[in-house]
Amino acid sequence: MKALAHACFALLLIAASPGAVFTARVVKIVDGDTISVEVGGKGSQRVRLIDIDTPEKDQPYGREARQALAALVSDREVRLETHGADDYGRLLARVFVGEVDVNAELVRSGAAWVFRRYSDDPTLIALEAEARAQRRGLWALPPTERIPPWRWRHPDAPVEPAAKPPKPADPRCGTKVFCREMKSCAEARFHLEKCGLTGLDGDRDGVPCSALCKK
Repeated sequence: MKALAHACFALLLIAASPGAVFTARVVKIVDGDTISVEVGGKGSQRVRLIDIDTPEKDQPYGREARQALAALVSDREVRLETHGADDYGRLLARVFVGEVDVNAELVRSGAAWVFRRYSDDPTLIALEAEARAQRRGLWALPPTERIPPWRWRHPDAPVEPAAKPPKPADPRCGTKVFCREMKSCAEARFHLEKCGLTGLDGDRDGVPCSALCKK
């Protein structure tokens, strides 16, 4: 047991370095924005998906948010882009399954809010606005049930003003945000460089939509 604890601690120290990228297998869905992963049989480690916040288990759409995450990553190999660790010892990460940015997909499907206190990612903000306009997922709930989880956890906390989606740098940017929507590598590069869609470059190597641009 002690050896396992040391192994998990060593994994946390290595992976929690901001910018670390590694693959792991998802072994448990904790809730809509938290998973447990295992790397090379060295024990499990909890991972909190950064930039987003999903309904708590005891609030409306909490169960559905957990199911949405499970459908994307349950028992799958994922790529984690880590951004340190939180006060609870959880890795903070952007999670990818192949080319799919799981954090962004949860927002797009209406299973998560953008966690405005910690993120002003223009791609995520645009996806949230789109989900809200289309009344996807939690956005179909009555307003009285559509309570941001940070307000649910702390009802007396000051209301955080909603960030306005930034205007795209080029009017040709349109509404495309995912690699599967790109028709060519040139189009993907345009959306990365001119529209600020950093989610197209999941591994941060400067090449968007690897399956499209590395043929």
